[in-house]
Amino acid sequence: MDVQKEVLSILDQALGLNGRSATLDEKSPLLGALPELDSLAVVRVITTIEERFGFAIADDEIDASSFATLGALSDFVKARVAA
Repeated sequence: MDVQKEVLSILDQALGLNGRSATLDEKSPLLGALPELDSLAVVRVITTIEERFGFAIADDEIDASSFATLGALSDFVKARVAA
């Protein structure tokens, strides 16, 4: 499974990017760079990640640094999938 591709799909769906996520790479900034990624959208993204990958994310496991870049978010999900 290509986790980064799945995360891109989740971002596209949860943020309503209409395919714009295809322009993102692992160094693309997310939080603060995508106007669609507000606090409610972060909750939608987390919920969708939990549903898609089948694990729960505790509040103290994730913070703003996890949403700094696409790579950071993908790495967080990869680590959880591997656990």
